[in-house]
Amino acid sequence: MSEDPSSTSGSPSRSWFGRLTQALSGEPKSREDLLDELRSAQSAGLLTADTLSMIEGAIAVSDLQVGDVMVPRGQMVAIALDSSPAEALQVVVDSGHSRFPVHGDDRDEIVGILLAKDLLRGYALGAAPELSSLLRPAVLIPESKRLNVLLKEFRQSRNHMAIVVDEFGGVAGLVTIEDLLEQIVGDIDDEHDDAPAEDEHVEQTGQGCYEVEALMPISEFNERFGAELSDDEYDTIGGLFIAALGHVPEIGETLELGGFQLSVLESDGRRLHTLELRLVDAE
Repeated sequence: MSEDPSSTSGSPSRSWFGRLTQALSGEPKSREDLLDELRSAQSAGLLTADTLSMIEGAIAVSDLQVGDVMVPRGQMVAIALDSSPAEALQVVVDSGHSRFPVHGDDRDEIVGILLAKDLLRGYALGAAPELSSLLRPAVLIPESKRLNVLLKEFRQSRNHMAIVVDEFGGVAGLVTIEDLLEQIVGDIDDEHDDAPAEDEHVEQTGQGCYEVEALMPISEFNERFGAELSDDEYDTIGGLFIAALGHVPEIGETLELGGFQLSVLESDGRRLHTLELRLVDAE
């Protein structure tokens, strides 16, 4: 009987999953042990920094509640039930959103969800429909609901938005399926998000000292600072930083990279947000 090529140590046909399974040889007994093993696997080149970040995000989701990620009530874009179709259409155009809570006289009285496509369909058919005829049921959830539970409910019901209520039954905010997915994969920009302006990723804070967003593309970093950092494997300066360290760094960790001293200013334990950059020659 010939040996299964996937079990051969040097075989190129071995899957990354097989190599990862072999790397997790410490039989982790806790979540922290598992994360340590995964970070070691990333350091050994079995996982990219982005993949590790997504795995860590997926694991962390079970610890988060809706109240941790919701859009607060004060930032909600809602439409009053007595708004005219033209007024509602203007809100759609101005905000660029696709779903809107609709409320009665009291903003805590959510009567339904308006989808922009339903409103536009009415206009396309040559009529300006009453909002009340277009509303879809609103899903109400408590702030304490776990994100992993809500994500499963979103998938099963095909809902993309839920209204978050506080312990007194008042509206605390809203949460969308995008808010949940961003906890796993990072920020998701769409066609309505403003494109970064030139130098938006960089702010000079002193002589030879800058604050740099971790999402700054390496190509843009190289052009901005005259560097020659490789972007063959990683797209962002944060991804390159994590790869060089071999783990997601904590605030204050420092690394010299390509003639620059980089220190972590902001990090949530799963992703880098902001780095401090100092020109080594300027020290």
